[in-house]
Amino acid sequence: MISSQRWIDVTVPLRDGMPTWPGDPVCRITRAVSMEEGAVCNLTELHLSAHTATHMDAPRHFIAQGLTMEQMPLEAVIGPCRVLDLQAVEGQITPADLEPHEIGAGERLLLKTRNSAEAWPQDRFVEDFISIRADTGQYLVDRGVMTVGVDYLSIGGFEKDGVETHQIMLGAEIWVIEGLDLSAVEPGNYELLCLPLKIEGADGAPCRVLLRPQLRPLR
Repeated sequence: MISSQRWIDVTVPLRDGMPTWPGDPVCRITRAVSMEEGAVCNLTELHLSAHTATHMDAPRHFIAQGLTMEQMPLEAVIGPCRVLDLQAVEGQITPADLEPHEIGAGERLLLKTRNSAEAWPQDRFVEDFISIRADTGQYLVDRGVMTVGVDYLSIGGFEKDGVETHQIMLGAEIWVIEGLDLSAVEPGNYELLCLPLKIEGADGAPCRVLLRPQLRPLR
């Protein structure tokens, strides 16, 4: 049963010059056509990576023959999910951090860490964000998780396990949501609605992510 409470938007807005992964294209949002300059309409031009702000990773991001964005099953991003409280974690998330949550097969999990409150407010890329350790990625694979969301730009760390965590999780076709802002969300059970852009052949895509509290868990 779903509560009547309103949807909570946990999407990080796209904005000109916002922090991106080092080496990725800089996010540029400009007005290509402007009514202020005499045009009959306004027209915004976007220049950005598919992995800017709140976005999804397709397996193709790190797996050469992996599934691409338009091949994503919709059940991966629509349905019940859990927001797990991992705000006490420092550095990287370990299997021991997840064991108390009794994760089951087919779950959609969003991991709330101190990134939401401390990393996103920064106007620069934060290198020491909380990330998923490689063996923790394998733990999630072994548990049969369907979808994992994190509250900064990568499931893997900037200098630790960045490649390995992606290869493990995407190689097992776990669908990954990155760049969430969970600062206004309490841990618990929610209904998830996440719709990435349907970009043919893409390794990722920007998305809008909404949560609505549930009265009871549904698995």
